[in-house]
Amino acid sequence: MFEGRHLIIATKHQKEKVFAPILEKELAVKCFVASNLDTDKLGTFTGEVERKFDPITTAKIKCLMAMELNHCDLAIASEGSFGPHPSLPFISADDEFLLMIDKKNNLEIVVREISNETNFNGSIIQTETELNDFASKANFPSHGLILRKSKADYSNIVKGITNLDQLKSVFSHFISDGGKVYIETDMRAMYNPTRMKVIARATKKLIEKINSRCPDCQMPGFGITEAKHGLPCSVCRFPTRSILSFIFSCHKCSFTKEETYPHGKQTENPMYCDICNP
Repeated sequence: MFEGRHLIIATKHQKEKVFAPILEKELAVKCFVASNLDTDKLGTFTGEVERKFDPITTAKIKCLMAMELNHCDLAIASEGSFGPHPSLPFISADDEFLLMIDKKNNLEIVVREISNETNFNGSIIQTETELNDFASKANFPSHGLILRKSKADYSNIVKGITNLDQLKSVFSHFISDGGKVYIETDMRAMYNPTRMKVIARATKKLIEKINSRCPDCQMPGFGITEAKHGLPCSVCRFPTRSILSFIFSCHKCSFTKEETYPHGKQTENPMYCDICNP
């Protein structure tokens, strides 16, 4: 279905370094980059351009814009968000959505990868000691940094700092002007190797989903769309919050399949039961 076709990568942040080797090897496609696409118009991590849509919609717009500008019918894009982990308190997370659109076969395949492996951080600093401490924790200089006068100030932002002399120079300039500086990690992919690794895992997950074909129509992308909870307690048989089954669905023909006891367990330990261990 994909062999020999051209696949456009909708990015301006060098994600092709991760996407292309995996996709070309596994799908036999010919990847190229949408050099005329400005994805920053859809939102920036630093906030001067607010993201108006959810991550999947944003990734879809990237794909559609890239395909229209370059007359291509196969595209891939990702959209990342950073903030508190959805299930781990006090832990930051990288939440990556990856979307491939195939107009020729009217197909959209989406995967999501959530990871607590991220250097995402930001802080108000006033001294060079605080500057050095933040830089060290952020894995500088392999990971880029951003400086500005304050978190809410979009008038003068210096991004992509990966040189110590530049870091100190910009810091001194802002400090002399206002007495304090807001420093943050640069979460754009080309300045964040840790994020690149998460995107790589998402890409491999996409390949797995593409290789999972619908039993009914044989289209790629047959994957989990819902998890049902209620695995019974081994003692009282009361339904617990643990997963009882997964629902697999086909985006193309809407065929569904339920897989019960996906982890091989037919009962749950009573320590996870709200009746036996309230």
